[in-house]
Amino acid sequence: MNDPKTIIIAQFFISGMMAFLMTGFFSFLHLGLSGRTVSEWSGAFLIAWPVAFVLSLGVGKLGFMIAGRITARFI
Repeated sequence: MNDPKTIIIAQFFISGMMAFLMTGFFSFLHLGLSGRTVSEWSGAFLIAWPVAFVLSLGVGKLGFMIAGRITARFI
């Protein structure tokens, strides 16, 4: 799991799925189920995915480090 290529590819998919689900959730929350929701959702997703990908590369390392320290205490 420490292979850099695997981590980057995984972060690509994880960030895409999270951006898709989160922008969809908040678009529906704010606009309800309407024709405008899909338009707003797609626009928000196109902006959110690259941002989520870049941020996940940095935050992902921190998250794994914290998780490693926590689990090391309980082993």
